[in-house]
Amino acid sequence: MASGDWKETAFLAGAVLIFLTFDVTLVLFAMGWFKPKNHFPVDGRTVLVTGASQGMGRAAVKLLAQKGANVVIVSRNASKMEAVVEEMKRTAMKPQIQRFHYISADLAKNEESIRVVEEVTQWNNGEPPDIVWTIAGAAHPSLFIDVDAEVLREQMDTNYWTAAYLGHAILRSWLKPFSKLSESERKAAGNAPIPRQFIMTSSVAAFAGLAGYAPYAPTKAAMRCLADCLRSELNLYNGARRGTNSSVVATAPVADVKIRCVFPGCILSPGFENESRLKHPITKILEDADIQQTEEEAAKASIKELEGGAYFATTQIIGSAMRAGSLQGSPRNSLIVDTLFGWLANLLWLFIAPDMERKAWKYGKTHGVTKGEPGK
Repeated sequence: MASGDWKETAFLAGAVLIFLTFDVTLVLFAMGWFKPKNHFPVDGRTVLVTGASQGMGRAAVKLLAQKGANVVIVSRNASKMEAVVEEMKRTAMKPQIQRFHYISADLAKNEESIRVVEEVTQWNNGEPPDIVWTIAGAAHPSLFIDVDAEVLREQMDTNYWTAAYLGHAILRSWLKPFSKLSESERKAAGNAPIPRQFIMTSSVAAFAGLAGYAPYAPTKAAMRCLADCLRSELNLYNGARRGTNSSVVATAPVADVKIRCVFPGCILSPGFENESRLKHPITKILEDADIQQTEEEAAKASIKELEGGAYFATTQIIGSAMRAGSLQGSPRNSLIVDTLFGWLANLLWLFIAPDMERKAWKYGKTHGVTKGEPGK
């Protein structure tokens, strides 16, 4: 065989092999062989969600009901929660099996968070909820010195402490050592439990400080830091479950626990109109390019990210870029993608950050610090 014939034959054989491999891969993918793992399974599990009487929380629990979850919602408005429970019952995947419940509570108080965990556990046949997702929160945008000091505390209470207190209560329940569980608690936990999950809802405001968000953004940044701290701590408990001797395993909880955090952007929720009235004009200018999402879009994107395994879950491309550019020591959702995306985001910030600084400076030079509309 001539040299040219050999090369041509090898080329054709390689092309056929690639073609067959591609075809087989497509067939196996269609058969579900490469179906990605769902890191947020809720079918048949009990999920506790705060702030679910309206906004993204309400949209999220409806989706969870459609996916087969038993859902408990917590808010201060009982009448609104009653309506949400009825909606979940109508749209549930398994209406004859799934259960729904609501609890009225002010989670800015630690004792209320403890009560909620106890009540849910009792309602759930002695077993704590499998997943806790804190969505409760509200924004009070304003220049820092234009609000009373009480507003700063209220923002921290509403956004940070409602999540931190509930996280403290549920983790104390979940992380109880196996050796200290009663027989009924061990039985309720099962033999091979799926990891439990504590999810907080922060905001893309945690990734970049903007003029007019000083009362709000730090509360969300604190939540992001709490997620990192808790994730690191949980390595102790999750590692103990894989100990090499019984005395170590006895100190571990019955199931792994995961910490995750969601970072939505601008959501067209009931509070959006009020927030817009409070915003200083420079805040509106600086966030002019933000993508606005409906409650349903934000909830759907959040759940999709959680199902995909994201530790820091974002709901739109701008938020993803901000997340990738500010990860520092936080875990990556994808080592390669987040590293490359982070390099690109940091490069873009070399141009975006100075531009935002100039806009604020220019507005002050032209209009002073007036709250009036630009140019008026």
